[in-house]
Amino acid sequence: MRFLPIMRPSLPLTIMTIALSCTCLNAAEAPKPEAARSEVAPAVSTDRKVIARCGKGFLEEVGGHKVLHVEGTAYEMGFQHGSLLKKNVHEMVRYLLDVKSKDLQMEWNGIKFLSPKKLIAGIQATQKKFIPQWYTDELRGLADGSGVPLEDVAACNFIPELFHCSGFALAGSATKNGEMYHGRVLDYGCDWRLQEHPILMVGKMNGKVPFLNVTYAGFIGSVTGMNAEKISLGEMGGRGLGKWQGVPMAVLMRWALQEAKTLDQAVSIFRDNPRTCEYYYVIADGKSGKGVGMEAGAEVFKTVAMGETHKLLPHSVKDGVVLSAGDRYELLSKRVKEAHGEIDAGKAIRLMDRPVAMNSNLHNVLFETSTTKFWVAHAGSDGSPAANQPYLGFKFSELLTHKSDPDAPELPGPKSDSALTTTSAIKVGR
Repeated sequence: MRFLPIMRPSLPLTIMTIALSCTCLNAAEAPKPEAARSEVAPAVSTDRKVIARCGKGFLEEVGGHKVLHVEGTAYEMGFQHGSLLKKNVHEMVRYLLDVKSKDLQMEWNGIKFLSPKKLIAGIQATQKKFIPQWYTDELRGLADGSGVPLEDVAACNFIPELFHCSGFALAGSATKNGEMYHGRVLDYGCDWRLQEHPILMVGKMNGKVPFLNVTYAGFIGSVTGMNAEKISLGEMGGRGLGKWQGVPMAVLMRWALQEAKTLDQAVSIFRDNPRTCEYYYVIADGKSGKGVGMEAGAEVFKTVAMGETHKLLPHSVKDGVVLSAGDRYELLSKRVKEAHGEIDAGKAIRLMDRPVAMNSNLHNVLFETSTTKFWVAHAGSDGSPAANQPYLGFKFSELLTHKSDPDAPELPGPKSDSALTTTSAIKVGR
């Protein structure tokens, strides 16, 4: 897999290049013909079974999908995560660090690193002063709960910094029913086996906004999510590798999920803190029906409101914002304009079909942000794109009401959290 620029092909080469061993990330590859697909969104899953519990947290299956509920301080949430998904976390970390990392080649300032883990550790040391305390506490809890060394857990949590994607936010006149639809296409290497450990994390950190994180066992940052204030977020990776003096993208995303109550508050978290590399975001507000695209890299911050254009996004969409790259952007814009005014959940899902989604499509999520309903599809175990897989439907506001089962097996909680009670998101000044 080549690490490709997502939206700024004219930029010069960065000081670090990454080559990943997967052939599926090939934007130019022609898709295979597909049969007509349903334009009716699947019903919200209601069948559930609690698997285990740990402190205030518990693990359940809803519609066959693992849903991890974590609650309390950051450390307690991390410990519950690690304890309830111990087997998954071990399998994920060991595969990424012991197997997949052997296929990873990194070069920085002309020096080739045989151990990506050591290079990542160096980057994380650079970023340490920008990391909020709650993130460090939660990572430590994850390590303690799972029994995986903290340095290994931390190294794996760097991987989201390499993701690629597409996204859109549509509301008002663009949709059939006036609902806010936020589509999120995550394109990343399917041979990393992340799709074998998907989870929906329902987080309730003390004093923070409850949030949903579409993620994987062992990952506490976010690349796709929504919160109880009806703010949904998705990101798109670009270039800029080597510019590490800032808050990592996945930390900013998670930060916004648990802090932002309005669209403006979400935007300010990205605008007012040092950032890394080159990233693009779509943020939608289901309460106001407004959405925004953002270019928020290490050296630039710009926003594109619904209906506006940008030099990289020349096609305006009334009551909509559309982000992608190259031919995929052209096709996504075309699909949106052709369906404009008739888009419901089923049609919005189809907007994300191949080849808008790449062969490396790891997951697709459609948020009906105004109602908190959402639909998720993951890549197949054989590496086939998420866009070709069945979607499952959920409602976040309903997941928030789920309770543990006192008859489910109980795992021991942390012995003490007395030294790790700082869960406030610390604002990092420039």
